[in-house]
Amino acid sequence: MKSKLKIGIALSGGGVRGISHLGVLKALNEAKIFPTKVSGSSAGAIAGAMYCQGYKPEEVLKIIVETNFFRFMRPAISWKGILKMETVGELFKIYLPHNDFSGLKIKLVVAATNIIKGKVAYFDEGELIKPLMASSCIPGMFEPIMIGKKYLVDGGVLNNMPVEPLDGICDFVIGVNCNQLPAESNIKNMKNMIERSVIMSMNYNVYSRKSKCDYFIEPPGLGKYGVFDIKKAPQLFMAGYEHTMKIIEENPSILELANPKAKHLSL
Repeated sequence: MKSKLKIGIALSGGGVRGISHLGVLKALNEAKIFPTKVSGSSAGAIAGAMYCQGYKPEEVLKIIVETNFFRFMRPAISWKGILKMETVGELFKIYLPHNDFSGLKIKLVVAATNIIKGKVAYFDEGELIKPLMASSCIPGMFEPIMIGKKYLVDGGVLNNMPVEPLDGICDFVIGVNCNQLPAESNIKNMKNMIERSVIMSMNYNVYSRKSKCDYFIEPPGLGKYGVFDIKKAPQLFMAGYEHTMKIIEENPSILELANPKAKHLSL
């Protein structure tokens, strides 16, 4: 029996590292902890949408591996970006055919960045696929997505772990960050330096929201995986699963989230 508590889970962005979110969700579900609302940015929004649609975490992993998600991106001849996301939208339509937030089994909030106004844009109703595309639209790499009059890019630019849509609405909030970065790094080239700088910036806006979470899950060691290294999907999944199982073992109080009579506890 699922808990009557309102449990929110905020999932960060992080490229292919977001696959670790699926392992986290699997471990929580095995502990009978099920979210009533999910929010996410970028990869977290994608993982969240598939989960909220009703796919089991293992099923989502299989879909990602079998479809080779990134092959659906094609070059764009434009000053706005080097890749288009239209074909990614076609892929989403296969697994989210209703293309509407109301068709999801669990409530979802998707965060994107309004690049013109410099503000976070949240989506939780109406068309689903375009907000997902916008939320994972890395600036400079993909063409921005237009929704109405909003010019949108990756949600992680301003809010890489959107807890705000859950704060004050859910009894408990679980934040999950898949962008853990080692304290030291061997900077070999400009690409490494840029990637590390971007992750540091996104992590800053994640950690500034950590205090809003009752539980914060951050699988260690994910920094060794490239943000597009899809071949490491199984390892990323297991990293999220094993770390969450360890947290549950070391902090059994989290199991009270599966109990409607649970008290407000924090790690």
